[in-house]
Amino acid sequence: MLSGRLALISGANRGIGLAIARALAHEGCNLIISGRDERALAKACAELEKLNVRVLAHSCDVRSPDSVDYLFAVVRGLRKPLDILVNNAGIGHPNRTVGELPYPTWMEVIDTNLNGLFLMTQAALAVMKRGGTIVNNLSIAAERIFPGSAAYNASKHGGLGFTNTLREELRPNGIRVIALMPGATDTAIWDTLWPKAPRRKMMSPETVARAVVDALLLPENTTVEKIVVMPSSGTL
Repeated sequence: MLSGRLALISGANRGIGLAIARALAHEGCNLIISGRDERALAKACAELEKLNVRVLAHSCDVRSPDSVDYLFAVVRGLRKPLDILVNNAGIGHPNRTVGELPYPTWMEVIDTNLNGLFLMTQAALAVMKRGGTIVNNLSIAAERIFPGSAAYNASKHGGLGFTNTLREELRPNGIRVIALMPGATDTAIWDTLWPKAPRRKMMSPETVARAVVDALLLPENTTVEKIVVMPSSGTL
């Protein structure tokens, strides 16, 4: 069902983004992967190309309108509609109370996790048609509060509000919008959020990716609006 489709995944050079890219490649999707770390992006591209799908890797800073515009100029140059957008790019910040949180840190997180989400989505709408799907990776922090993570929580709560609004706006266009809200997943973001977090209790990125693919494989006249995947042990 997904074979031959075109999917763009931001932040696809590691973690959940790379796991989703792998899972989509195994389903036969052609891929556009983006990220800021060009070396890691090139490594991811080389791996994915071995799965017998077409892969285009392009660096992109989702915080920058110019960078996003350039990425989508490349997409338009392919002269094919974009079938799947996975907004996965995101960052965390060290545990700080609101009183201790530096404003530049606040702005960097909001810019990446929320403004970047808007910029990527708005650009994608010009190249998506009926039957397309947008998946926004928001984290369980979109609904739950974690003290010391004010900027991260705010960006993810805002992202959920954006996602829910987008879904209602795109229903008439036949474009599905899915809020992906995984719990603790063993990725590099914990090096920033909580370096001593108990990784052994976390899910693998591949588990989250499997849930995404399962949702994408549903018939086009049905959808999963929210994917919540949690470790069986609950929140850490």
